[in-house]
Amino acid sequence: MTTQSANTDVVELKTRLKTTWMTGDYDRFSRYLEAEAAVFYKRLNIPANARVLDVGCGAGQVALIAARAGADVTGCDIATNWLEQARARAASEGLKAIFEEGDAEALPYPDASFDAVVSLFAAMFAPRPEIVAAELTRVCRPGGMIAMGNWTPQGFIGQMFKLIAKHLAPSGMPSPVLWGDEATVRERLKPGIAELTCTPRMYIFEYPFPPNEVVEFFRVNYGPMTRAFASLDATGQAALREELTNLWSQPNVASQGTRVEAEYLEVRATRA
Repeated sequence: MTTQSANTDVVELKTRLKTTWMTGDYDRFSRYLEAEAAVFYKRLNIPANARVLDVGCGAGQVALIAARAGADVTGCDIATNWLEQARARAASEGLKAIFEEGDAEALPYPDASFDAVVSLFAAMFAPRPEIVAAELTRVCRPGGMIAMGNWTPQGFIGQMFKLIAKHLAPSGMPSPVLWGDEATVRERLKPGIAELTCTPRMYIFEYPFPPNEVVEFFRVNYGPMTRAFASLDATGQAALREELTNLWSQPNVASQGTRVEAEYLEVRATRA
């Protein structure tokens, strides 16, 4: 494959990814995830006046939490409609935060711009992980923190992605959940890193409606799920819906509604 054709393939893949992530209503979707996002951020112990970059900020899930804690926050994402939602939320609360379009593989910031570079279930979905690792490291100042939350292959969300993949053509990119494998993370983040810790954590998904309605909620509001269903015929959609409902039902510990724990890998690295 020539360099030109390879570059064309990457551009086409990124265009598909942007379309996917701009589908649905991530603001509505992420509201149910905010409590655990706050737990994740609080555990990082980032100083109140730190310069924080939220990579793949979505509708502001982590960035707004950081802004409320007094951080100097910038959020970037490829989904421009989500950025509009994030700006609106920040304005409604009187929070100082900047939200701008940005690709995790080509972050639009100078070297060493931030004290902490954070990405919760976001940068893991970019197609070229080695480039992502280099970019997260580049924009972090020496001695600063790089922190990620990444779904593990064996965890609940990893299994959900595996189930969805059975019904779809290959995406042409490495599995995002490899970012949840410690050995893989250590290899990817080796250059430029002085210290690295990886800790398995549990993320609680909690909804006031039953598993079958959770599946529908994902289908309507979560871009990858919306696109997955849209690519199938009626028979395929019915099969996927049944399999996903079973997946959510099995670990559900709520007597009413849905409560499921999903494993992720908390990654913390110190920039050399």
